[in-house]
Amino acid sequence: MNAPMKPPEIITFGCRLNSYESEIMREHTSSADLDNTIIFNTCAVTAESERQARQAIRKARRKNPDARIIVTGCAAQINPQGFADMPEVDVVLGNEEKLDAKTWQAPDFGISGSEKIKVNDIMSVRETAGHLINSFAGRARAFVQIQNGCDHRCTFCIIPFGRGNSRSVPAGEIIKQIKRLVDNGHKEVVLTGVDITSFGADLPGTPSLGKLIQTILSEVPDLPRLRLSSIDSVEVDQALLDALADTRMMPHLHLSLQSGDNMILKRMKRRHLRDNSIQFCEDVKKLRPDMVFGADLIAGFPTETEEMFENTLNLVDECHLTFLHVFPFSPRPGTPAARMPQVQGNIIKERAKRLRDKGETMLTQHARSLDGSKADVLVETEFNGRTQHFFPVKLDTQATPGELKSVLLRCNDSHQLEGRLAE
Repeated sequence: MNAPMKPPEIITFGCRLNSYESEIMREHTSSADLDNTIIFNTCAVTAESERQARQAIRKARRKNPDARIIVTGCAAQINPQGFADMPEVDVVLGNEEKLDAKTWQAPDFGISGSEKIKVNDIMSVRETAGHLINSFAGRARAFVQIQNGCDHRCTFCIIPFGRGNSRSVPAGEIIKQIKRLVDNGHKEVVLTGVDITSFGADLPGTPSLGKLIQTILSEVPDLPRLRLSSIDSVEVDQALLDALADTRMMPHLHLSLQSGDNMILKRMKRRHLRDNSIQFCEDVKKLRPDMVFGADLIAGFPTETEEMFENTLNLVDECHLTFLHVFPFSPRPGTPAARMPQVQGNIIKERAKRLRDKGETMLTQHARSLDGSKADVLVETEFNGRTQHFFPVKLDTQATPGELKSVLLRCNDSHQLEGRLAE
């Protein structure tokens, strides 16, 4: 009797959208003949992320000399030949190909002599299909793709060339996916994409992200928690602001701010200015006083002076930012920012540290403010979970991952939150 086929190992780098797409691949490959296969779903947001993927591929080959190694994701889409030239790699797939079930069912897939690079021109892709996923293995929260690609061309960003132009998933398919996930036990869903606030611009009637959220909350009443991935605040409309007032919308927004200096924002080719960010946070706080904000911030963008950096540092206080994702600037070949006058590496490193230290201070303040309060915590592992505000909590009692638990919070001496299950 033949042993059952072992599913391929999928190693995911980067964003929530990549995590979602890895689950699609997991379902597509569940019945494929991909025994002893490792799939790397790569990220290209920085040069460092691509370097880490290459390092992981080489390590995997050393540990598994007979394994078939497949590389896909944004880094593979942008630089397919570079990965194909690696002796450790057997097949390179594009971002469109990895989501096509037929790719994984091809009888000659990955066999010696077949085409090693299978990467389409991503700019030719005009639609994004909905994919029905039953659940997310090992994850308490589920991700649902509502959009892919980006129509903007920020000077530091290579991602549009890995994802293509913006295209939206029809609302009906999104609703169907969320209902399936809720029916299978998920209590929190995260809407994800590359530029989710551009949702609907390419669909009939041009529905907005705000209208989509209102529809989800109306048509999926059994969904306890809905969360957004990173948003571009300049694209937020009144419908989205209205939707944020619903208590099933989690009071945590992660903003794509990048800088707090107007000149740097212009050189980044962003579509907002410093005052826009501050005004947005003030407006949202009026609607939801308990709202907390996270943000992506780049330290050491080309031409950034100390005064310009101080504007970004001060923005953390002015926008009441709690969760910072700090990126030391890393030039990506092929982007306009890579050709601009660069800031010295030691200065970039020092500014990134100052931003991260500021972020730690803001986190500490937030943790102290929650001491003694009660929160609904989504259990992620047996002794860990996250509050509505996405703050991590260590539980004092074992709980079942995926459950929502009412918890009494305590801020310990290390400024971390501990939780005691409430009666």
